[in-house]
Amino acid sequence: MSDALAGQPRTAVAAGDSIRLTMWLLLIVYIFNFIDRQIVNILAEPIAKDLDLSDTQIGLMTGIAFALFYTVLGLPIARYADKPTTHRGRLIAGALALWSGMTALCGLATTYAHLLLARIGVGVGEAGCTPAAHSLIADKVPPERRASALAFYSLGIPLGGLLGMLIGGVLADTVGWRGAFIWVGVPGLLLALVVLLLLKEPRQDGTSLNLGSTAPTLDTREALKSILSSRAYVLLVAAGSSAAFLSYGKATWTTIFFQRSHGLTPGEVGFWFGLWGGVAGAFGTWLGGWLADRFGKINRRHVMTAPAIGMVVAAPMAFTAYFMTDWRIALLMLMIPTVLNSLYYGPCYSSTQGLVPMRARAIAAALMLFCQNLIGLGLGPLFFGMISQWLKPEYGADSVRYVLFGAAWLGLIPAFFFWRCSLRLNAELDQKG
Repeated sequence: MSDALAGQPRTAVAAGDSIRLTMWLLLIVYIFNFIDRQIVNILAEPIAKDLDLSDTQIGLMTGIAFALFYTVLGLPIARYADKPTTHRGRLIAGALALWSGMTALCGLATTYAHLLLARIGVGVGEAGCTPAAHSLIADKVPPERRASALAFYSLGIPLGGLLGMLIGGVLADTVGWRGAFIWVGVPGLLLALVVLLLLKEPRQDGTSLNLGSTAPTLDTREALKSILSSRAYVLLVAAGSSAAFLSYGKATWTTIFFQRSHGLTPGEVGFWFGLWGGVAGAFGTWLGGWLADRFGKINRRHVMTAPAIGMVVAAPMAFTAYFMTDWRIALLMLMIPTVLNSLYYGPCYSSTQGLVPMRARAIAAALMLFCQNLIGLGLGPLFFGMISQWLKPEYGADSVRYVLFGAAWLGLIPAFFFWRCSLRLNAELDQKG
């Protein structure tokens, strides 16, 4: 966020301070969101050994058990967030407290069924975060800075994943997987109190860009009809969902790949893959937002140029990386594809907010997340786990490597949809009030 506020009126400076505080609070919340969501990936192998789980059960635990309730509840919660009377800061604080408490309860699970129920609880809590956050950001940040702002918020994905891998790996090696869940869950309860006190509602404190707007309130049917009338939005959902399918699937099974095929411990994978993968993902997320804002001013279709080209270039590089027998070389070779595959977050979510009416922004974000998480988080890890289980009799522990060979080339699918979406952006972006 820009600090160039010197010499501006006091109200402008106050608004800038309010935006910065909001953005930093939301980023920290999103980091906690992804720590609690992704820590199960680094803990999956020790959990599987302790509870004697198959690869299919791992995929179910890391994917659909969380994603199904996250996605289903996301839409009604988003409708609530879109109401002019809703205090989105309190909604986010309550959601944070719920998912953090359920993460801690994962550590108390004694059976696979108990663990699945706790992961469902994490999904229920996290359903209340991002749609409300996206709507709140769109209310405070002008359209010309929205891609960068949403990319800044989306830094919570790689940073949360990085910390989840680092902290989860270290704790798994020291206090076990049960202790790891408890140690990462409890701090979120304390953060919820901070958010409750500090995160203001722009509709009530006078900082909303849409204060006094006469835009009509839409019921759910009208909102969905308006959203789905945008062909660019539909293409964007297809692109984002297929990208998420690969992202979540590869994230889970790449951590297991380094443990099975290269013999690393959870702590070693958490440190090396978590650290460098997180740094690369954070840089790619920031870069994608910056490129979208910079070149989108020249031609709106260029908002999606970097994600489309990036995923095409990333495919052969990721494929080659999984061939390497030295884990250090494999890790280094995965860094560039990680950057390129992370370029889409800011452009994707900012375009979502610009393609729909103001009163449908939260539900548009929720619908995007519904598809991304049901298809991506829900089915990605499960699908790759089932394929790995099928290949295991022939390839043994290296079955995951062969799954990842195919996953690398599937990145061409979201690249195609991002390119098709870009052709519609000049006609559709910010055309609805």
